[in-house]
Amino acid sequence: MRGDQPFVTDNDLEKQAQKAYANKQYRQAAELFETLTGQYADQGDVLNAAEMRNNSSVAWLQAGEAQRSLDAALETDQIFSEAGDSKREAMALGNQAAAYEALGNIPQAILKYQTAADIFHAIHEEDLRVYVLQNLSALQLKTGDHLQSLASMHNALENKKKLGLKEKFLKKLLRVPFQMIDKNKTND
Repeated sequence: MRGDQPFVTDNDLEKQAQKAYANKQYRQAAELFETLTGQYADQGDVLNAAEMRNNSSVAWLQAGEAQRSLDAALETDQIFSEAGDSKREAMALGNQAAAYEALGNIPQAILKYQTAADIFHAIHEEDLRVYVLQNLSALQLKTGDHLQSLASMHNALENKKKLGLKEKFLKKLLRVPFQMIDKNKTND
């Protein structure tokens, strides 16, 4: 250890990474999270290594490095799934979806968002599901899948606990087409 360099524990390094991220120094944060990934992997701590990979994925995406973001997040969902950690599995899928979206691979992004939303629903993490469904709805709208986009947004707003004024208005508007659909089903 050098005298002019303070000893940095893993916890201190993680705090530095989080601070860099909070200060919008995304590249630095991503690199620090990658260092932590290596440290956890060297210790055989697979779950924390996967968590740090996901943290670096988010930071790389914010830094405008979509491919690095995707590379960091790939297969982490499987690690969490094997460990029975459904919440982090779904979050990893959401990170992958965001990276795919940034890369312009919309079909893969939609698939990952939908899978994440399904997992969040299954484990009753409705706040996280709402966030994913809103992203999914926006992508579906971009691809011209208007009905599916409306359904995704409707599901998101139905499950959101606190709605802003715009969201309340949108929720009321979305009731109309769904009431019409229900009415048509009854008449068939």
